[in-house]
Amino acid sequence: MDRRVGRVLERAGDIILGKDHSIRLSLACLLAGGHLLIEDLPGVGKTTLAHVLARLLGLEMQRVQFTSDLLPADILGASIYDREVRGFHFHPGPVFTQLLLADEINRATPKTQSALLEAMEEHQVTVDGTTHALPAPFFVIATQNPADQTGTYPLPESQLDRFLMSLALGYPDRAAERELLLGADRRQLIDAEPPVLGDDDLDDLRAAVHRVHVAGALVDYVQALLRATRNGDRPGGLSPRAGLALMQAARAWAFTGGDTAVLPEHVQAVFPHVAAHRLQHPGEGLATARERCGALLADVPIP
Repeated sequence: MDRRVGRVLERAGDIILGKDHSIRLSLACLLAGGHLLIEDLPGVGKTTLAHVLARLLGLEMQRVQFTSDLLPADILGASIYDREVRGFHFHPGPVFTQLLLADEINRATPKTQSALLEAMEEHQVTVDGTTHALPAPFFVIATQNPADQTGTYPLPESQLDRFLMSLALGYPDRAAERELLLGADRRQLIDAEPPVLGDDDLDDLRAAVHRVHVAGALVDYVQALLRATRNGDRPGGLSPRAGLALMQAARAWAFTGGDTAVLPEHVQAVFPHVAAHRLQHPGEGLATARERCGALLADVPIP
């Protein structure tokens, strides 16, 4: 394992107790260059995880609390008339950062949710006909409450497809929760942590992820999984873009484990997190969709 990856995982695990698997998934998602969706109940550490990753990776971070009255301009920015120059001047919104935490994204209206589509896909925003590039790198970590909670608006399929991976943190185990209750405040621990990565380290790690070897037989297995999602009773399986996301996530998972080639178990580890939010049925929770993904993995043989 790359020593820098090991240090990030170790120090993040000292703050987010008992969630080593979720931390590694989150780091793999960012090293793959993707955006992350975290669905869970309030208070289980979703926002803290985003703050920890931003701190340890040395990323500038902005947080936006999504509410029903939030407008697209509140995220993207707006052109405001300047009397001195007798013209309009663009004032960037909080999206102009390296890591954007979209907190409780499904509490905003669909119009506001869709304001992030161009930013997440093209790493740019267009306001009043003018295109503005976003900082590099640019990641979105979005949290959302379960769909059965009041005051939520389901994310459309086009928005969900922009997230490379989705996950849930869940409650800590008894030992981790006890340590959490007796330990220091998590915010103070985050503030005391220096960044692990320097200016060029993140680019180096992302390039290393791309170099992880993928054999032809492994590609056959990925294609078999993609075909299996398209043979169900309901229309809409995984798209080719989702297939690319699965390959990149598997590369990143292998890399964070210290492996130089993608194996079937790497694909199986990330498949439910790449596929569930893309295959989720209306009114169905992500946990149920992940269970269906697990059943699909059991049905598709490894070449």
